[in-house]
Amino acid sequence: MFKLTAFLFGAVAYLTFLFTILYAIGFGAGLVVPKAIDTGTKSPVVEALAINLALMSLFAVQHSVMARKSFKQWWTRFIPKPVERSTYVLLASLTLLLLFWQWRPMPAVIWHVEEPEMASVISGLSFVGWVIVFTSTFLINHFELFGLHQVANHLAGREMSPPVFRTPLLYNFVRHPIYLGFIIAFWAAPTMTAGHLLFAAVTTAYIFVGILLEERDLTAMFGDDYRRYRERVSMLLPWRKLI
Repeated sequence: MFKLTAFLFGAVAYLTFLFTILYAIGFGAGLVVPKAIDTGTKSPVVEALAINLALMSLFAVQHSVMARKSFKQWWTRFIPKPVERSTYVLLASLTLLLLFWQWRPMPAVIWHVEEPEMASVISGLSFVGWVIVFTSTFLINHFELFGLHQVANHLAGREMSPPVFRTPLLYNFVRHPIYLGFIIAFWAAPTMTAGHLLFAAVTTAYIFVGILLEERDLTAMFGDDYRRYRERVSMLLPWRKLI
């Protein structure tokens, strides 16, 4: 019964993530979703800035702290290990949904591309960023990354395989193609408002902090293999010659 319950919990967490990431695309692009980055309740600028920074800080703290090995070791004293990743994914998704719900628009226009063809190219570039994000997750292990693999293996009575260091396709050009995709998606906007700029800038700053923390963990996990990889492949811009 516990195995089935854990699997159902993992499935709910994954579906919540899927809804959240699809909503995030519409939120940034201002398409389809009922509340986007430039719509919603208007507030005084200082109030909007404070609320938006608080929402992004909440996500950053949750996302970074719960991903650390030391936290996982403490956390799994209270929750079963097979659902640890699903719990992380669910809480991250709920924190993002809270951000979308409570986000305050800051509509002052920083730049606006009036030429329709150029605006379409920039919008298309944003969606290319999202394609890079999704493609990169499947290149490693999409379902393990978002907790579904763990609960499925637990339901089937199989042990999780130990992590193996791999660099498939895009990972031979940059070390963090998922983060690169996010940066492209957030910054490629034909109309950049103050709120969108705040979101893109703070998210980009958090990405760099996240990379430092993540690479520390990866170096501890894979040792010299990751050190050599870091020397050979650049962080976000594919400028180094592959060897």
